Amino acid sequence: MPDAAGVLPQAQSAHETLPEAAQGSAAVLAEITTGLLAARPYISPKYLYDTLGSKLFEAICELDEYYPTRTEAAIFARYGADMAACIGHGASLIDLGAGNCAKAAQLFPLLRPQQYVPLDISAEFLTQAVYGLQQRFPAIEMTPLGLDFSAGFSLPESVSASRRLFFYPGSSIGNFSPVQALALLRNLRANAGEDGGLLIGIDLVKNSAVLDAAYNDALGVTAAFNLNLLRHVNRLIGADFDLAQWQHYAYFDAAASRIEMHLEARTALSVQWQGGTQQFARGDRLHTEDSYKYTPQAFQQLLQSAGFETVQHWTDPDNWFAVLYARAVP
Repeated sequence: MPDAAGVLPQAQSAHETLPEAAQGSAAVLAEITTGLLAARPYISPKYLYDTLGSKLFEAICELDEYYPTRTEAAIFARYGADMAACIGHGASLIDLGAGNCAKAAQLFPLLRPQQYVPLDISAEFLTQAVYGLQQRFPAIEMTPLGLDFSAGFSLPESVSASRRLFFYPGSSIGNFSPVQALALLRNLRANAGEDGGLLIGIDLVKNSAVLDAAYNDALGVTAAFNLNLLRHVNRLIGADFDLAQWQHYAYFDAAASRIEMHLEARTALSVQWQGGTQQFARGDRLHTEDSYKYTPQAFQQLLQSAGFETVQHWTDPDNWFAVLYARAVP
């Protein structure tokens, strides 16, 4: 997602963390350095999700203000049987940004997948989650894959080529700009085969007060989540960010139809890291995340451009959130 023009580099979905092997690598150093030295500095949102960041995000999902998780869960609870009727049984369920695998596991009794393929950038965390899941569902073949799917990927031969169903809940597609979302969806279409599909959650356009509250909770958990990114970056590239010098800042940009999340300098400061330094004036911001909001019609057009056709979509009574099932167009 933004570059210097205001578009963050590609994002990771919620609950994804960096593998230990990647920490301190030249690629990570180069990526973060590029963002920090940009005309409008940014840090990719995937760095929000170290171990502590993932736990903080789980806490965010329990907050009264943060509606997406419970609203999507209610949609699955109410319409799960309808979804299963549309999708059928026996698919290879490919879970993007699987995290602890809990959302997919709740669908197992309904979808009865013949194979479960969770993808997450944190291979170690994923392996632990799948181990516990395998004890509960021994009849389902499980093939965890530790990879960064945001940059494009091809599934290995260990994943059944028949009836691939990509599962991307939590409105994580909103962390990508529409152009990047289209590229990701096209990559999913390329991996789906002729009989594949996609079950995806999207956050819908709504009253800005609801959106602003969701990203500026009264307890300050989202602020802690955002600030923890600096702690993570300190560890990754040897930076000396002082968290006390920064504050959380998030708002809804109606024109772009997205929440923007930033860290704002409380005072003039200097940050140093391995091979680099940057000056920030009071009020300067680091862009850390975008979250785009869609109308069902706009997202269906995006799916169509990517080579999918929408079969059905389900929403909550307030039309705050939607889950869509789309099939790959032959």
